[in-house]
Amino acid sequence: MDAAGSYFHDKRTRQICPAARLIVLNEARQKEATPSPEDLARLIGAVAKDRDRNAFAQLFAYFAPRVKTFLMRSGLADPMAEEVTQEVMLTLWRKASYFDPCRAGASTWVFTIARNQRIDRLRRIRSRMADPIFDPSDAPDPPPSGEEIAITTEREEEVRKALETLSSEQATIVRLSYFAEKPHAEIARELGIPLGTVKSRIRLALNRLRTLLDNDR
Repeated sequence: MDAAGSYFHDKRTRQICPAARLIVLNEARQKEATPSPEDLARLIGAVAKDRDRNAFAQLFAYFAPRVKTFLMRSGLADPMAEEVTQEVMLTLWRKASYFDPCRAGASTWVFTIARNQRIDRLRRIRSRMADPIFDPSDAPDPPPSGEEIAITTEREEEVRKALETLSSEQATIVRLSYFAEKPHAEIARELGIPLGTVKSRIRLALNRLRTLLDNDR
């Protein structure tokens, strides 16, 4: 018997060893618990047709952790990834009727939503960086073009590296304003500093970031 065979069978009893049996059972449970593409499509259909909360709960349990992992691997910090994941799942609930299994699989459809939500969030951050004094409108952005998606992806790493060059005070305010999306007045209260100081630090930080990013082009 080869090494693999001896791992799964006791030489004396020819029975499956306890450790191997546990592995097999865990794999079987995992396989049974993981919905098939057809199951996922059926669950989305149930949400679209009947607003089935149980079906949505199953979709949430399956997709939410996977979407969050995808967003964090794409560069979003944990709190923002969690927020965007919630937005993705809310979109699934509201727009389940838009899903067409003949055009795309359930996972492809959901992760396309996640990708678009991530891009929208980054575009809103860029909009606020362009106008640090006034809070941006919450109106939804138009769908991004393929060129915008490519530019956004390429610049994310550059922005993260540029942030590391800021002072701790400037970096904190930038993260609170553009990543946590907190109003300037709330940041002032949270840090215990005047509103004018918040705006001044944001201006200085953004000027430095723009200079660094322009030099990298």
